[in-house]
Amino acid sequence: MLTRKRILITGGAGFVGSHLCERLLALGHDVLCVDNYFTGAKDNIVHLLGNPHFEVLRHDVTFPLYIEVDEIYNLACPASPVHYQFDPVQTTKTSVHGAINVLGLAKRVRAKIFQASTSEVYGDPLEHPQRETYRGSVNPIGPRACYDEGKRCAETLFFDYFRQHKLRIKVARIFNTYGPRMHPNDGRVVSNFIIQALKGEPISLYGDGSQTRAFCFVDDLVEGFIRLMDTPDDITGPVNLGNPVERTVKQLAERVLALAGSKSEIIYKPLPVDDPKQRCPDIGLARSLLKWEPTVALDEGLQKTIAYFRKLMN
Repeated sequence: MLTRKRILITGGAGFVGSHLCERLLALGHDVLCVDNYFTGAKDNIVHLLGNPHFEVLRHDVTFPLYIEVDEIYNLACPASPVHYQFDPVQTTKTSVHGAINVLGLAKRVRAKIFQASTSEVYGDPLEHPQRETYRGSVNPIGPRACYDEGKRCAETLFFDYFRQHKLRIKVARIFNTYGPRMHPNDGRVVSNFIIQALKGEPISLYGDGSQTRAFCFVDDLVEGFIRLMDTPDDITGPVNLGNPVERTVKQLAERVLALAGSKSEIIYKPLPVDDPKQRCPDIGLARSLLKWEPTVALDEGLQKTIAYFRKLMN
């Protein structure tokens, strides 16, 4: 009980949030999961409801929250283009008003606070791979701006609270992550490819498939979160968390087809507006500060993710 912390996770019923809830409970902490279930799902956390150290609250972070906690992980925000472009004004509010509200809470109770930022703050990058010092190439008026600029503004707020109010902050920039509990309709390449492969439908490649991504398994990402949160107070981030092994989207499609045992064909569609051509992290900072790097190989992670979706579809 002396080492148990009271930890708030906003977006805790989401894909990444539910894995973080699980991991923090396993470490012996009290966890309060807050979610409005826009993209999160009760099914992601139903297996945790019997744990006496786990609580769930339906709440939207665009409204203030008055509770007592020791640490806050702010993960609340739809993270796939399909979902964040559905209501772009609300997406911006979730990033900006949400950040203001959780930072206000952290200030009141003097909690340490973690921001789940994104590699999208780099936009369609002119630097490759992307280092934390790179300031990005973002279109502020494009269809993705509600998410990209919302997350950039949230980082601004975190660092202003750090400078002005001496808040203990941690900021992680998350690169492409995949694994069990991904939303089946989130429009991301991994979930898209797996569902299409399992259904025997054509695999949709946007552009010529040569655009690159680096895929990090969710367990590795959660490990990075916890290591960053446990660093001394003078380490604020931002820190890139992702897999530095770069692959083309076409290569990913071919691996999914092979591992799923699918005979789906690959078809090509136009590239969406502002879709980045390259996305790969430089994780030198994470290696040096956190002694962290991904350990789950792509084939191993894809097999676990395919098994999850296969069960979901049966």
